[in-house]
Amino acid sequence: MSGSIPADLSSSVDAALRPRADYVVLANHLDADLIDYAEANRRAGPLGKVIRRVAGYNFLLAWSCFRSRHLYDALLTDGEQVGIPYAALCIVSRRASRPKHSMIVHIMSVRKKVIVFRALGLKHRVDKMFVYASRQRDLAVTSLHMSPERVRLTSFMVDTIFFAEERVTPAPRRMICAAGLEFRDYDTLVEAVRELDVEVVIAAASPWSKRSSDVGGILPSNVRVCKLSLFDLRQLYADAMFVVVPLRETEFQAGVTTILEAMAMSRAVVCTKTSGQTDVVAHGETGLYVEPADVDALRVAIRRLLDDPNEARRLGEAGRHWVVANAELSLYAERIATDVLADF
Repeated sequence: MSGSIPADLSSSVDAALRPRADYVVLANHLDADLIDYAEANRRAGPLGKVIRRVAGYNFLLAWSCFRSRHLYDALLTDGEQVGIPYAALCIVSRRASRPKHSMIVHIMSVRKKVIVFRALGLKHRVDKMFVYASRQRDLAVTSLHMSPERVRLTSFMVDTIFFAEERVTPAPRRMICAAGLEFRDYDTLVEAVRELDVEVVIAAASPWSKRSSDVGGILPSNVRVCKLSLFDLRQLYADAMFVVVPLRETEFQAGVTTILEAMAMSRAVVCTKTSGQTDVVAHGETGLYVEPADVDALRVAIRRLLDDPNEARRLGEAGRHWVVANAELSLYAERIATDVLADF
């Protein structure tokens, strides 16, 4: 797991202050040991400090997994930032000495990653890939030369117990919101809502993104930017008429966390249809898609739902049903775990 497990994670979940962590639920379904940065540091020994300083925490995590490989039958890496260096380390090991390696993929359509993956022949050291976007699945087969049966397209996940309208008391008003940082196109959103009769709240924060907020220029009086905890973000979703996810063109599923959280809260989603964001929102059924960087199209979609609250409500309710059936956290973990363990 490419991160550090918060010390107060369990108590915060028990107190309903935050959603369940996907890595904990997944580890439980796999009956697996969970190795984060702290555990990797402990397992790596004296050499770990050198590796961390020279190559960073993700390579340290890969090294720790490599050293421990003989202890396990299966290994799941939570992203290519760990999976690629781990697979590269396995070049020096015999096939029989390493566990089956499954790798979750976020964005492999980066030239450097493709070159490294192909040059080192890593398709022979990644037994399965789990991808969240059709674009990444297609790339894995055509550019990385993975066998189609070893590439699994799966929905991302959301904790539908935490993100549920009945868990809060909505304070509805003529307000829409947006959230997140990855590849967000907030400039287009700001222009689309300029002079519209609606309050707009942009929660420009993410626990995973290394990006900073790119909301630029002088904001109109109806737009406010803030940072919220997941607990307060849930309330914002509940108070909003619907949620907007404006994106810059990208080949991975940027925005999916916000989309699924909003849908779980029974809120319609207006989303940019990028090359990577094609597998969650069903246009006209659970939300609305607009083309990238199209201010007019985004304004039209926002006005459509502002003027028709019943339509927004219908889309939101359909979105909740879809998420529960396809992207609920425990369902996601069971799906991944079943596939990882299928060969045993």
